[in-house]
Amino acid sequence: MPERRVAALARAEWNEKMKIGPVDLDREVLIIAEIGNNHEGDFAFARDMIGEAARAGAQAVKFQTIVPDKLVAPSLKEAREMLTKFQFSYEQFADLKKIADDEGVTFLSTPFDIESVQFLDSLVPAFKIASGDNDFWPLIEATARTGKPILLSTGMADLDGIRKARGVIENVWNQNGIQQELIVLHCVSLYPTPPEAANLASIPYLAEQLGLRIGFSDHTLGIDAAVLAVALGAGVIEKHFTLDKNFSDFPDHAISMDPADLKKLTGKIPQARAMLGRRDAFVEESEKEIAKVARRSIAAGRDLKSGAEIRMEDLDWLRPGGGLPPGEEGRVVGKRLTRDVSKGNFLRPEDVS
Repeated sequence: MPERRVAALARAEWNEKMKIGPVDLDREVLIIAEIGNNHEGDFAFARDMIGEAARAGAQAVKFQTIVPDKLVAPSLKEAREMLTKFQFSYEQFADLKKIADDEGVTFLSTPFDIESVQFLDSLVPAFKIASGDNDFWPLIEATARTGKPILLSTGMADLDGIRKARGVIENVWNQNGIQQELIVLHCVSLYPTPPEAANLASIPYLAEQLGLRIGFSDHTLGIDAAVLAVALGAGVIEKHFTLDKNFSDFPDHAISMDPADLKKLTGKIPQARAMLGRRDAFVEESEKEIAKVARRSIAAGRDLKSGAEIRMEDLDWLRPGGGLPPGEEGRVVGKRLTRDVSKGNFLRPEDVS
């Protein structure tokens, strides 16, 4: 049995329902408003962003927990100064978690160092690994040891790289008797991602190759790619969020959705998910009534006398259904009629000898 099929069956046995916060991913798409660093270190602004994201329909908000001297070298002076300006303390993140709870949205934050993993463990129901860290094995191992679901972004990684990260995570889980789910987020690390580079066909490809639930970390402009991703099977959508795309020179604002965009997205995605239905070939109950009218039955194509031998050219196929259906002509062709049948009347098996 292929590896991906075994993995899918194993997950089905121990994790029939996958939830992040209150969202059941088997029933709905998780929409994450990625606030990231768009707050620019302003706590009041971050609080307002949580509220606006909640009102626009996001189920989760996500920040980035960054300790600058554990992320960038001193030689990257400008980057370090900016991150220091944007940095929130652990206590502030704990307060943001309370604000998210009050607003009715799930609080998430991406850790960028091992100590932050340990801090966030008590605050978040799942962990996100950023694309830049999908080969940072010590961080990934620390995250896996929490035993919580992991969302792994694939930016800058090919299939072998994704499989290697998955192997690191599952090795930790197996060693510690942890049964948990890994969600892979298709991601292109271009800001913004041009439409021709979005590669949304990777979503069903990754699902097939990995046997895992797939999401989409979206860096394109607008909301079209996110809706298309859901149509292709994405169960999680993460997209940058701001209150004003022109808020400052910090580039993340320009590629983010604003509250109006988010409201449109949270309206379209449930509709797209509902249209997908279930993966099956079946007839809706309401279609069965229509079929009675829309299907055809075998009928006489001209007036036929009792004793006549029926030929194909004597037949017609007319609505409604309910009589002999197309494909069963052999039940009457070549046989003789036992009664007169007028043109347009349906033929029945009992009409022939």
